[in-house]
Order: sequence, then C-alpha cells, then structure tokens
Amino acid sequence: MTPKKTPSDSRTIMTDLVLPGETNHLKAMFGGELLARMDRAASIASQRHSNRATVTVSVNHVAFTHSIRVGSVVTVEAAISRAFSTSMEVYIDVWMENMFGERIKATEAIYSFVAVDENGRPVKIPELVPETALEKERYKEALQRRQLSLVLAGKLSPHHATELKALFTELENGK
Repeated sequence: MTPKKTPSDSRTIMTDLVLPGETNHLKAMFGGELLARMDRAASIASQRHSNRATVTVSVNHVAFTHSIRVGSVVTVEAAISRAFSTSMEVYIDVWMENMFGERIKATEAIYSFVAVDENGRPVKIPELVPETALEKERYKEALQRRQLSLVLAGKLSPHHATELKALFTELENGK
C-alpha cells in the first residue's frame, strides 16, 4: 500500500533576486524566466511527493498579475494540490518583494507532472490528503479542472464528469 502524503510534504520554496540580464527593455522580468523558475520549483515538489523522477506534462494555467521589476526578490512556492494515479497537479504562487519590504502576489500557475520509472513509464504515486482550508479548496478544484480537460480532449463523457456537474449545479443555485 502506498503511503499518503500532505501538500506540506511537497512544499518547495525558492527565493532569488531578479537581475538585469533577466529583464526586458522595461526592466521587468521576462515571463519565460519566471516560467522556468516555476517549472523547477514544481518539479522538486512533484519529486518530493512521488519519490520518483517526474516530467512536466502541461502548463495548465498561468496568470501574470503584476510585473516583477529588476532588483525585486522573487519567491516561488509550489505544492501538490491533487495526486491522481500517476499524475499530479502542482499549484504555484509567486510573490515579489521590493526594496521596501512590500510583498505582493505577482503570479499563480498550475502545472501537471507525471512520475516515471527508469524507463520513462508512468508509475503509481502516493495519495494526497489536504489539511488546510486552502489545500482542500485546491484539491477539489483540481478534480474539476481534470474532468474539464478530459471532456474537452474527448477522453471522458460529459455525463461522467460528476464534479463538473456538481460545480454547475452550485453555480445555478447561486452558491
């Protein structure tokens, strides 16, 4: 039996400074530079959860809400939000801090990873048990996102997307 893990078991925090060579002509961090940092943090989080090598399967969502200026301190926080059979969703929050100590959320993203064996084949991973209210919310939403993705890819009938049905029922009832 595979042991269960919590999001805190995988939590990865990477902090670094934004240097001039990592910025555009407006002195804001290149989006691609930030995506690479997020991918590294998410990769570490997924390996901590699965105790296996992992590969990035997709970048499901990225919202750049604030530009990150040269000289800012950037903190990338990644943790598993849901574990499926061999794949896992990693939720990433990016914070920036200026020279005056003001800290704001600059970006959030959702990546998907798969754990693989030495031959690159998917392997089973531990179940995830969320603990905090935020972890439980992200856990629930991850299944909704997965079902939507599978329906759109034609791999799941809309009639079998139970979590999506429940979401639409909640929305219709004004909750």
